[in-house]
Amino acid sequence: MGARVYRIPEIEQRLARENPRWRYENGAIVRTFRTQSWKATLLAAGAVAHLAEAAWHHPEMILNYPSLEVRLNTHDAGGVTDKDFELAAQIEKVVGWRPQGGALEGTPQDAASAYIKYDA
Repeated sequence: MGARVYRIPEIEQRLARENPRWRYENGAIVRTFRTQSWKATLLAAGAVAHLAEAAWHHPEMILNYPSLEVRLNTHDAGGVTDKDFELAAQIEKVVGWRPQGGALEGTPQDAASAYIKYDA
C-alpha cells in the first residue's frame, strides 16, 4: 500500500496549523528562506541537503543570491504525503533556528555578519 496523498484543502489546513511559513504551490509544499548573501544561501542549502539525505527524501531546491526555495512532494506517490510534512518540519527547525539567549549569542546584527533573514 502506498503513502497517503493529501488533497489541496487538507494540505493548506495542515500547513496553517503546523507550518504556517510553508505554502502549497503547483503540487508541492514550498518555503522560501531569505538570506543575506550567496554564502548564506549555500550554507542553508547544505543543511537542507543533509536533512534530506538522512531522511532519504529529496526536495527540489532553487538557489539564488538572496534566497533558497525548497519544494517538497513525494514523486513516487504523485503528491504531498506525510514524508513532505515531516521533512518540512525538520527543515524549519534547523534552517530557521537561531539562538535565544544562553552561551550561543548568534550572528551580529551588522551587514558583514548577516546570515538568514529570520521571520519575526
